[in-house]
Amino acid sequence: MDRLENIETFVRVAQTQSFAEAARQMRVAKSVVTSRVKQLEDHVGAPLFHRSTRVVRLSDVGQAFLRDCTELVGRANDIMDQMRDARAGPTGTLRIHALTGFVLGHFATLLRAFQVSFPDIHLELIVSDAVVDPVKAGVDCALQIFPAASTELVSRPLFPVRRVFCATPEYLRSHGTPEDPRDLHKHTLGLYSGYPTRDRWTFHHAGEQVTLYMSAALLTNSVHLLREYAMEHAGIVCLPTLVAGDAILRGDLQVVLAEHQLSSFSLNAVYAGTSRNAFKLRLFIEHLTAAFTRVPPWDAAMIDRGLLPATLIADP
Repeated sequence: MDRLENIETFVRVAQTQSFAEAARQMRVAKSVVTSRVKQLEDHVGAPLFHRSTRVVRLSDVGQAFLRDCTELVGRANDIMDQMRDARAGPTGTLRIHALTGFVLGHFATLLRAFQVSFPDIHLELIVSDAVVDPVKAGVDCALQIFPAASTELVSRPLFPVRRVFCATPEYLRSHGTPEDPRDLHKHTLGLYSGYPTRDRWTFHHAGEQVTLYMSAALLTNSVHLLREYAMEHAGIVCLPTLVAGDAILRGDLQVVLAEHQLSSFSLNAVYAGTSRNAFKLRLFIEHLTAAFTRVPPWDAAMIDRGLLPATLIADP
């Protein structure tokens, strides 16, 4: 068991590139991490890392052993989880990082249902719009619209995230309704700052594409602030339908340029393939995928009322 702990510690240091961060995530003192790595190096007979005051990087020997060690740790943790769970059911803590836009208004019901099914799994949820590497952030899974940042991570799509331009009926009565994407240049715009395409926006209509570069009167990383900005009749904003859907269905917001579609993103569950909580994480992700179809409920309601095209433009 000591040797397996040493190997797990080596893998965690390699993934985080930090002895201090590995110690924080494993909830042990930094000296314990240092000692475990030293014991493993003594056993191997070669250094596993090159250390400096700023950088921790793998040696050639460490690089050669990392993949096998990572797979070994993942398999060992999975076996231990299954042995425990076969006796008493799944237990322990799952740490999840999730986008604010997804969590507010859509997530509490899913969490409650999961905890009813697995009452001994405790959830620790970090909510922000930041893009994180789940390994370096010390979480088991990140729910985000960006794909995995490295080949060591797994990215599992959950559902598509559509985006629409919308404004209040009052704003549109006062300033006019755009009929062509180029008309947006004449309006006060509120845009989200975190999309990979930045200020480049591509609209799809009747098999053709129009790409525009747009500047915003309000540029923010908060889609909920954009929704509030629109509700103040301040301008036209671009929102994901999972945030704007309820207001659109009530008539508080009105979709503009509905036939000129933006590409959708996928909300992904991003996690390390060798997560130490692999079994519990698999239960959590299966719970999420079971809750959503290819067309999530907020989109289905808008499609049924003719407020959103049934077709989907996937992100290339």
